[in-house]
Amino acid sequence: MSEAYERERQNNDRLDELSAKVSALRGVTMDIYDNARAQDVIDNTSETFSAMASQMKGSATRLTRMAASGNKVAILKLSGIIIGIFIVLFYVLKLFL
Repeated sequence: MSEAYERERQNNDRLDELSAKVSALRGVTMDIYDNARAQDVIDNTSETFSAMASQMKGSATRLTRMAASGNKVAILKLSGIIIGIFIVLFYVLKLFL
């Protein structure tokens, strides 16, 4: 009878060890999943900034062509936009600093 209890105790010990290993494996799996999700967010952010950079480059090219055409109204509009951007940036930076 004692031998049966000893085997039952050994089985319980092994079951506890197996449970600990499964828990560790679950933790590693969750870490891998979280890392993959974070990498996906980084990739999406990189793509967004790349798209924004190309849009800004296109806008700058169009503004340069407009200014180079010599149209006085277009040059005044461009100057107003640039001055407006500087004023907005000044007040935004003034709030935060």
